[in-house]
Amino acid sequence: MPVNGDNPVTVEGVKLGRYLFYDPILSRDSSFSCASCHKQSAAFSDSPNRFSKGLYGDLMKRNTPPLFNLAWYPSFFWDGRAAGIEQQIFIPVHTHNEMNLEWSTVEKRITASKFYTEQFQEAFEGQKIDSILISKAIAQFLRTLISYRSKYDKVIKDEAEFTNFEYEGFALVNNQTRGNCLQCHTTDADALGTTRTFSNNGLDSVNDPKNYKDPGRGAITGKSGDYGKFKIPSLRNVALTAPYMHDGRFKTLREVLDFYSNGVHNSVNIDSKMAFVNRGGMHFTELEKEKILAFLNTLTDSSFITDPEFGNPFLKERILKER
Repeated sequence: MPVNGDNPVTVEGVKLGRYLFYDPILSRDSSFSCASCHKQSAAFSDSPNRFSKGLYGDLMKRNTPPLFNLAWYPSFFWDGRAAGIEQQIFIPVHTHNEMNLEWSTVEKRITASKFYTEQFQEAFEGQKIDSILISKAIAQFLRTLISYRSKYDKVIKDEAEFTNFEYEGFALVNNQTRGNCLQCHTTDADALGTTRTFSNNGLDSVNDPKNYKDPGRGAITGKSGDYGKFKIPSLRNVALTAPYMHDGRFKTLREVLDFYSNGVHNSVNIDSKMAFVNRGGMHFTELEKEKILAFLNTLTDSSFITDPEFGNPFLKERILKER
């Protein structure tokens, strides 16, 4: 795992970060935690919700991404506005329609807690508790959310075998003249299931970059060529994280395949790797769709979503009211 030299992962830091991730103390009325929108059973996404509800019931503007294998990612959010995990943590806490709490108040709450002051002393001995240290603790826990135990992984390690349908789906995904998914979703040599870059995959027909309903990456960089581009998500655990795309427009994986088959739009800034856009998509047969779906299901990591090390620590401990 890539290591952050300013925030090395420790047993004590991960333990503390896990408490903070599940603790509603980080929201204004102490009723809303990070885990409210990132559920372990859904690979830490908010499936099946298209948009998560914030503290006051307001809907978010984009679909909530899952959380796993974050240590390998160079940026976060659909538009890549955060350059690191620690930086990403700062945003939802103080955002009005999410947790809506000033970090100065977070610091006061944490330092007033005997439980947390003891935990911070164990994890960061002698260091003053502040927003930076709090974000570091949560980031350490998030870095341990590693998904690597799916059937796909077992096949790669020669511990299992694909069925014929699964293998043929895998071949389609990685066939540049048929499925062509590997251009953005690498599942051959790179097990992350994404190139970790930004792309416009032809969701909408737009002729002017400034006409995108959601400018995506363009709003962050200000570059005309980035409008309409969004972070390419991983295919790992994809069967658990519906709905799909940055705006959650597709309810099922079948709808996603229907889009890539016949619904792709030629638009300004569309990714040059969308080679079949001029004919509307790949034109998969129904049998090919079934094969691809069979392969995608092998990327589900059941061990990850049931691992007790990632679950809510307050469920088994009488700490929440006492802390």
